[in-house]
Amino acid sequence: MLLVEVLLLKALAIPLLARIAWLDFTTQKIANREALLLLCMGAGSLLLLSLQSGSWWDMGLSAIAALVLFVGLFPFWVLRKVGAGDVKLMAVVPFLVGGNDLVGFSILLLLFALATAMVVKNPFLLPQGAFRVYVQHLDRKGVVPFGVPISVASICILALQVGYGFVVPGSLST
Repeated sequence: MLLVEVLLLKALAIPLLARIAWLDFTTQKIANREALLLLCMGAGSLLLLSLQSGSWWDMGLSAIAALVLFVGLFPFWVLRKVGAGDVKLMAVVPFLVGGNDLVGFSILLLLFALATAMVVKNPFLLPQGAFRVYVQHLDRKGVVPFGVPISVASICILALQVGYGFVVPGSLST
């Protein structure tokens, strides 16, 4: 029955990620409390899976990936190339999606980040309207809200996990 609890935690993370994407797009801020809540949801679901399966591989892989991402992105924050919220969110994602789905997340993140950067740097590609004006404003400020593609890529992976009831291969049968 732990599968239901794990999938529920992952499903509850989806609207929170959508909120983070919206707030990052509109304010260029990702609050510590939201990153911490995502961390608790992700670590909690991994803990439940590890206890059920008896394997700590996914938890360990997620922790190592989170540490590597945080340490690797921290200098970019110091150089003001990315925001602190983006660094925190990227460090939380491995716990949220699980170590086994990091490759899929990475591919989606690359695609969504390229699309986001392209739209922000070329707002004329968007139809006329307030949205285009706002994106032009972001371009003038030199800001790319990377929390948006991080959140959208995470939502896609979580939606697949929840939709298929599939979390970690071979860890739970029912």
